[in-house]
Amino acid sequence: MMSNGKATTKIASEGQQRAPSAQLDMSDEERSKDTFFVHLAELTEAMIAGHGRDFAIGALVLAAKFVSEGKPLIKQASAPGETVCVEKPS
Repeated sequence: MMSNGKATTKIASEGQQRAPSAQLDMSDEERSKDTFFVHLAELTEAMIAGHGRDFAIGALVLAAKFVSEGKPLIKQASAPGETVCVEKPS
């Protein structure tokens, strides 16, 4: 066991060397989740650009609340060509 800063440096450099192969070894589920995080980040950046940080935070918290309570975030269209309505908080 190393007791000085060299241990931290060695671990960090080993982790950096493993990172690219870890990305190649991602499962389909992990790649799918990663894609969703990218979409979420892009959406969040757009909300911030369009309406500010407070709006983005509020929208994300509200969405998380709906998910945790099992409430639908949107009403699904029931017929072809019908528009989708966004649920409003109660």
